[in-house]
This record gives sequence, C-alpha cells and structure tokens, in this order.
Amino acid sequence: MRIVLAAVGRQRAGPEREIVERYLERAGRAGRSLGFSGPDLIEVEEGRERDAARRQRAEGQKLLAAVSPESRRIVLDARGRGLTTEELTELMARWRDEGAGTTAFLVGGADGHGEEVRREADLMLSLGAMTWPHLLVRAMLAEQIYRCMTVLAGHPYHRG
Repeated sequence: MRIVLAAVGRQRAGPEREIVERYLERAGRAGRSLGFSGPDLIEVEEGRERDAARRQRAEGQKLLAAVSPESRRIVLDARGRGLTTEELTELMARWRDEGAGTTAFLVGGADGHGEEVRREADLMLSLGAMTWPHLLVRAMLAEQIYRCMTVLAGHPYHRG
C-alpha cells in the first residue's frame, strides 16, 4: 500500500522540512518489507481567494485532485477522532491487508478543510485539541507514520 502525505502550501527549506524528510525516509525504509511504499509528500498551492470559504474550497479541490480517487483518505481535522499510535497502526495494517492501494493523509491550509474534503474522508483524525502550525503537523504526522511502521515491524522504537 502506498502512503501519501498531501498538504496545502509549500514548505521552505529549514529544520521543519528536514524533520519531515527524515521521518518520511525512515518510514519508507521501515515499511518496504511490510508491504508499504512511500510515503510521498505532495504539496499543493495555497488558495489565493480572499474569502476563507472559497479558499478552503479551492484548496480542498486541489488536495482531492492530488490523490487517487480510490485512495483511503485520512483528513486531519480538529473535529476528528483522536487515535493512539496502536489504533492508527492497526487501521493502516487492516487497509493494507484489505488491498487498499493508497492511504492519503490530507493536511489543510490555514483555514482547515471545507465540507467537500470532510465528506470524502474515510477517517477524520485529530492530533489533539490544541491548534498546531501546519508545518509542524507535517512533522508530527511523518513521525507517526514512521512509528506505525516500527510497531508493525516489532522494532523497539515504540514504547507506548
């Protein structure tokens, strides 16, 4: 199963991008023998519309167009469910075993996701009640994807 992290906005060079790249690379190495490929980072342009609802809609359309329509979609949203690492790992393993071709994690822009993206979600996932900078959300998500791979591999990295 291919893993994709699709996000609104371009992340500039710097420590946050380095963390994301490092964890995605580690996750790729750890996941290869487990039936996972990627994870790939897809960045879509931020909307230019002044109106927040229109900007959300435009960004959402770009995110949905960037991932396969058949992919399982995990939409990062403050209204979503909070999962433990073990629960996320079990979900990803189950989708892989059911033959899902791709699991895409969708990270919205500064205004979050609109209803169109939420309707397309197989899971709405929350990283907690706090508001996080979108660039750090990528890093936290990349680390969790890596952690899921290490849990599946039985690696001692995870001590939950």
